[in-house]
Amino acid sequence: MSADEPLLLCCLLWAKPGLETEMTAYEDRVLALLATHGGEVLERLRGSGQHGTPHEVQSYRFPSQAALDAYLVDPERVALAGERDRVVVRTELFPVERLASGA
Repeated sequence: MSADEPLLLCCLLWAKPGLETEMTAYEDRVLALLATHGGEVLERLRGSGQHGTPHEVQSYRFPSQAALDAYLVDPERVALAGERDRVVVRTELFPVERLASGA
């Protein structure tokens, strides 16, 4: 994949115990910045967080690696790093591919 190809990403998030609502509020704020960088939230799902499963699963698309990189260093997002550290215990972000329905 070249740096100028669209990216489809999956993000798994685990909240610190008792801070699930606060993590959701944090994610509301930072995900609102995606559009500024051409990103789009495709889906956002809430899990129970029980038995080691994530509290939130997100999928989103960026037009390029450069757009994702710009989002990651967005000054508004960076300014919220302390809040992220307070409410998020673990994040996994990785590229994915869309499969045909029924595959």
